[in-house]
Amino acid sequence: METNENNEQGPDYLFKNTLKKGVDAQTEFVKRMTKMQTDAMQGFFGMLQSLTNYNAVFKTTVQSNGRISIPEAEREALKIEDGDLVQVIIIPLEKGGKRSG
Repeated sequence: METNENNEQGPDYLFKNTLKKGVDAQTEFVKRMTKMQTDAMQGFFGMLQSLTNYNAVFKTTVQSNGRISIPEAEREALKIEDGDLVQVIIIPLEKGGKRSG
């Protein structure tokens, strides 16, 4: 029985064919993983963008009776008017006028 690279029954052909199938499967796997990672990153950045489109980040000082004020520029940008209900998330930066840490 004659075996050479052109013989589809020879061990060389079978080995090369099996090796090629393995490489093709790994290549497809990497492509799919890359697409999944890209889609996840795009979703994450889209979420961050949507959060920053309708929010403001600023520093303010707590006044007497625990009052804080929203700067005029932020009120205008977000179209906040007297009597509007807003949600506030507090992250203390300084305590008693001194930096913490």
